[in-house]
Amino acid sequence: MFVDLTADNLAAETLCCIIRTKKPHPGVECKRQWLAERLKEGHVFRKLEGRATVFIEYAPLEKAWTPIVGENYFYVYCLWTEGENRGKGYGKALLESCLEDARAQGRSGVCLLGAAKQKAWLTDQAFFRHFGFETVETTPNGYELLALSFDGSKPHFAPQVFQMEIDSPELTVYYDDQCPFIHQTLEKLRRYCAENGEPLNLRHVDSLDMAKKLPCVFNNWAAFYGGKFVTVNLTDGASIIRAAQKAKNR
Repeated sequence: MFVDLTADNLAAETLCCIIRTKKPHPGVECKRQWLAERLKEGHVFRKLEGRATVFIEYAPLEKAWTPIVGENYFYVYCLWTEGENRGKGYGKALLESCLEDARAQGRSGVCLLGAAKQKAWLTDQAFFRHFGFETVETTPNGYELLALSFDGSKPHFAPQVFQMEIDSPELTVYYDDQCPFIHQTLEKLRRYCAENGEPLNLRHVDSLDMAKKLPCVFNNWAAFYGGKFVTVNLTDGASIIRAAQKAKNR
């Protein structure tokens, strides 16, 4: 039913997120290149056989490109089922397979990034809570670290995450190549900023070390405006600026 991506099948298998085009997709190709290196580090991309948006993606926390730290955990980047495949138990089966892997490897638990108010580009944490995941740490702006611990230990945000500030006042985005949608979102962002005379500072997160040292929560994307963190949602420039202004006026 499910297949894991490997060095042998990575080029041939669909990546699930973007499968509605027959032409090569720059975001998908960037993801394939990123995955080729991550698979060597224990990263798992498990998907439903065939062309369907049904998959889970997780990695050893020590190798996960997120400023969350802890020993011997798995970190879940994404769990997604879409369209006609929803409601068939695939999400449950995929998460259970991740938990089984964690226990079989003697892991301390599994964790993921969430938020008090569900964010569009974060996995639905309500689903995970049904399996016993609990909030183990929060940030002042409502982001949460959820974990299911097998041994009582807990992961935590890296200390600098709580800064949520940078020196640059312009629209600034940190991003990596983990999500295929990032490429097209960046194109929209560049176009918006060019049309509106808005300075744009793009910072490509291209190493594990850089990801672990980011001054904010991060799953694969983080946007700042006016020096303040705004969102992890992949969204256009107008939405980022509106959200920043709304937060400032509260």
